[in-house]
Amino acid sequence: MTPTTEDEPPSLYAWAGGTDAFRRLIAAFYDRVEVDDLLSPLFPGGVSQEHRAHVVLWWVEVFGGPADYTPLGGYQRMLDHHRGLGITVEQRFRFASLMSLAADDAGLPDDPEFRAALVGYLEWATRLALHNSQPGAEVVTEAPVPRWGWGVAPPYQP
Repeated sequence: MTPTTEDEPPSLYAWAGGTDAFRRLIAAFYDRVEVDDLLSPLFPGGVSQEHRAHVVLWWVEVFGGPADYTPLGGYQRMLDHHRGLGITVEQRFRFASLMSLAADDAGLPDDPEFRAALVGYLEWATRLALHNSQPGAEVVTEAPVPRWGWGVAPPYQP
């Protein structure tokens, strides 16, 4: 892909392949979760199609696509889904690991720059979810949906 201007790289959303790429990612991820001994207990009865669809909207918005999760409740709604879960350190790490594997399953770009941005978001988000899920945790209750970017390594374009 090429940026729209020489000064501005494409969004991570566009680089990944748009909404269809994130649908594949989330499907591959939750397919892995449903058979994982550590994470499946967080989803008794499996992961619903509605849940999967809402998570796609979250990821699309975070990675620079349409802001369709914000009208559903935005950051506050995502926070509410994690509060009180008591996520463990091991579950946090497994979540990040399975999401990285799901990116391979889904055929997302495997260039180092994109994967660094993806893993950067996974580390930030899973550590925040870990904290926010603990009983009695002091949490930021109002914030915008994050908009993740390339960070220090925009896409290499010869």
